[in-house]
Amino acid sequence: MTESTPASSASAKPAKTTSAADPKIAMGWLHTAKFLTTAPELKHLPRLEVPEIAFVGRSNAGKSTCINTLTQQHRLAYASKTPGRTQSINLFTLGKQGVTDAVLADLPGYGYAAVPKEAKYRWQQVMGNYLQTRDNLKAVVLLCDPRLGLTELDEILLDVIRPRVEEGLKFLVLLTKSDKLNKTEAAKALQIVKLQAGGGDVKLFSALKKQGIDEVAQHLWDWAHPPEKAEKPKKADADGETGGEAAD
Repeated sequence: MTESTPASSASAKPAKTTSAADPKIAMGWLHTAKFLTTAPELKHLPRLEVPEIAFVGRSNAGKSTCINTLTQQHRLAYASKTPGRTQSINLFTLGKQGVTDAVLADLPGYGYAAVPKEAKYRWQQVMGNYLQTRDNLKAVVLLCDPRLGLTELDEILLDVIRPRVEEGLKFLVLLTKSDKLNKTEAAKALQIVKLQAGGGDVKLFSALKKQGIDEVAQHLWDWAHPPEKAEKPKKADADGETGGEAAD
């Protein structure tokens, strides 16, 4: 069951702002994350106008740990002891002074063998529909274990979002648990996944070593606070004057 949310918060339009040059601004913003609702099906998701950033990945990819590390909250995203058990989309609001300017979406982990086939198929449909139709979805963060690289399921997910990426959807691949690799292994994994990702940004990430946190926080901030587009200059008429009201 979804929680009701005041129109002044979760449905608020993004505040006009510029890029956060100081990582502390982005990290402070992420620390404001609060649980909004959980939705077992798309019809239970509230309609929102603010930018939404989805975190996706295989079970055991470290998705919940990543979200908790970025928001500096130990128990914001729930990490089930049984991989694949969590089968709902969880939303978290972001924004200072009680005004929501973005939402994080934590999607269920996929690919865990012990999950019944019926549940797997249902969630493939739900996730596919979410990624293809969620209007306010602005970016996708795909997490994967660098020791495995992008699996077939990860590549299927990238194929699903590719049409939207071509229309401007942002996506980032995070190689989690990078502390388990030495420098040579990490560099090789990074190179391979960059080729597989086909245009998306790829970063090494380690919650244990605090690697990549500032960079990812900056990405999230920038996606949620795109710079305002400058107005196009008015065309001059035949006399060389720009359009507008005539001077007195």
